Amino acid sequence: MFFVLALGVIFQGVNTGGVHDALARLVPDGTDLPALIGLALLGGLPANLLNNLPATLALLPLVAASPLAVLAVLVGVNVGPNLTFAGSLATLLWRRQLTEPHHPSARAFHLLGALSTLPMLLAATVALWASAAVIGG
Repeated sequence: MFFVLALGVIFQGVNTGGVHDALARLVPDGTDLPALIGLALLGGLPANLLNNLPATLALLPLVAASPLAVLAVLVGVNVGPNLTFAGSLATLLWRRQLTEPHHPSARAFHLLGALSTLPMLLAATVALWASAAVIGG
């Protein structure tokens, strides 16, 4: 509970400390494939630096006008944090529950994250874009 409260405090600091304005300048226009990939990558970056909860809270208001942009950000803040332990509260909780010999080393976790996160993020974003093209969104 205290960790989630601390994330809320971090979020307030992010929004009032100028990071919100910096993120607003980085948000790509449109919902074509390059823009959606940019949004997903933009979602993953602060999720790894802070955590996915404050990253979500900071980015969603910037893209709320476009459901497709919202989904691309959600892909980024949910797939992107697989790069670091601190990127997601779920990862932190999951790792805490593991016991030896199932407890991965930080090196192994980050190596697998480095190899898999970007391809997964790109594949999920392309799938989002393709499904929107088929559905007409």
